[in-house]
Amino acid sequence: MKRVLLSGNEAIARGAIDAGVSLATAYPGTPSTEILENIARLGGTKAMWAPNEKIAVEFASGACFSGHRALAAMKHVGVNVAADPIFTLAYTGVKGGLVIVTADDPELHSSQNEQDNRRYASFARIPMLEPSDSQETLEFTRLAFGLSERFDIPVFLRTTTRVSHGKTVVEIDQWQDPSPPVQPSLEKDPRKYVMVPVHARLKHVDLERRIAVITEYAETSPLNRIEMAGTELGVVTSGISYNYVREALPDASVLKLGLVFPLPTQLIHHFASLCRRIIVVEELEPYLEEWLAFIGLRVEGKSLISRFGEIDAGTVIKAMAASGDQAPEVDADGDVPQRPPIMCVGCPHRGIFHLLSKRKIFVAGDIGCYTLAVAPPLNAIHTTVCMGAGINHAAGIEAVHDEEHGAVVAVIGDSTFLHSGLGGVLNMAFNEIPATVIILDNLTTAMTGRQDHPGSGFDVHGNRTRQVDWEVLLQGLGVEHVRLVDAYDLKLLGETLEEEIKRNAPSVIVVRGACMLLRNRPVKIERPYRIDAEICTNCGVCLSLGCPAISRRNASESEKPEIDGAQCTGCELCYQVCRFEAISEID
Repeated sequence: MKRVLLSGNEAIARGAIDAGVSLATAYPGTPSTEILENIARLGGTKAMWAPNEKIAVEFASGACFSGHRALAAMKHVGVNVAADPIFTLAYTGVKGGLVIVTADDPELHSSQNEQDNRRYASFARIPMLEPSDSQETLEFTRLAFGLSERFDIPVFLRTTTRVSHGKTVVEIDQWQDPSPPVQPSLEKDPRKYVMVPVHARLKHVDLERRIAVITEYAETSPLNRIEMAGTELGVVTSGISYNYVREALPDASVLKLGLVFPLPTQLIHHFASLCRRIIVVEELEPYLEEWLAFIGLRVEGKSLISRFGEIDAGTVIKAMAASGDQAPEVDADGDVPQRPPIMCVGCPHRGIFHLLSKRKIFVAGDIGCYTLAVAPPLNAIHTTVCMGAGINHAAGIEAVHDEEHGAVVAVIGDSTFLHSGLGGVLNMAFNEIPATVIILDNLTTAMTGRQDHPGSGFDVHGNRTRQVDWEVLLQGLGVEHVRLVDAYDLKLLGETLEEEIKRNAPSVIVVRGACMLLRNRPVKIERPYRIDAEICTNCGVCLSLGCPAISRRNASESEKPEIDGAQCTGCELCYQVCRFEAISEID
């Protein structure tokens, strides 16, 4: 046995390999991205990026139908994309174990909403395990595949940002699987896997039978445990919240739930009978609290702790103090400065958004680095809802709005387009809606750490693979007018933009420029730029690019802008926007 420091995502990767997973697949999304990356790094199983989460789940379920263990990982909103197959997979059941990782994001560190995916477990009728640290994450992942096979059902493994990214000590041992994998085989069984109504009606009844059996298992499962410390206060909790409870309330008794669906009703009643007062500590939704109330228990929960954002030990302490109970003092409020995210120096997205911000154009946005263009000084994004929505927003506006309101365009990244933008362009072309779509092709999935995708030309291992041909793809979807433009050529970009927004037909502009953080990116200019203070008129146009390498000393408007040569990548954008030729390369 050895002790190592692992994040929750690293622990999932190790646990999946320990359990004999044959196929792991995912679409990158914070906070789940590193799971597949670590599986690929460790080796021993097939690891593959999928274009989106729905495909990932269907890909993994195909492997499990043939008796192989499979894992599909995604962030919480990815489950929305994958929900269609997930709900029906609860009916079909599995052959090889199938585990679906949902990495939730309380506090919206890198997400557009704060949904609590424990609701998905009860809604889809799929068991859900929720570890509280990396050690449990390793153990729960190992066990999840055997449980999936034992009960003939997919299993959710839910983490949150703090579990996914936080590192704790993990004891790695020579694990012996108590539920060895089934023997892989491909057998035809239409009654099990073909969900026509006559089969699905029977499988729905069978699903509820399986859930009843799993509920009996939950009553005595080691995944759920009581930690008695006294009879005055009992806390019901799960996941990361358990750690905060242990820190804030060391004298409280705790019912720690590791299997959060289905819940062990008898065990919960037994715990409640041991304590005078029962509170529920959980992040986001009152999921556990509502269940305890449903089974007839008088509990406190969201009356003490907010349903918004993350909690911590300090949150629990303040909640107890507000309710009249004293708890140990913990300095949980650190003076941490705000560091809003910004586009990188030399980002290929900056030029097009600078042009859009100078025009009367409504910009329907999408999910990716480019969403940062909503912030000053660019102020160039006007909608962002979910992956692929921007194209449909722009098309919907164009379908009904008066031309006097100005032009409308959609912006979407290359990875996001291949994830869920094809259908929007297909709809736009099919219905002949004269909208303009701008695909920002930076050859990677930049926002989540530069993962490859079908447009990058590389797989998860860095091996060369087939690369999407944008012109062929878009013309195949019915778009006749496709323009490919260099992201750093502002003059051509501006001319192309003007031509396409005036065109009375569906059109797509592919703005091409490699992410500045790619190791193998083509370098345009090696030398940085400088501003000649004698020529500069202090007009501030270069500052309107929002480049972090350009600033005024002491943030004083009376000071002329300067370029930090240590940061400058030589992208030329500031050189192109300066009307007074005050910007030049450093000799």
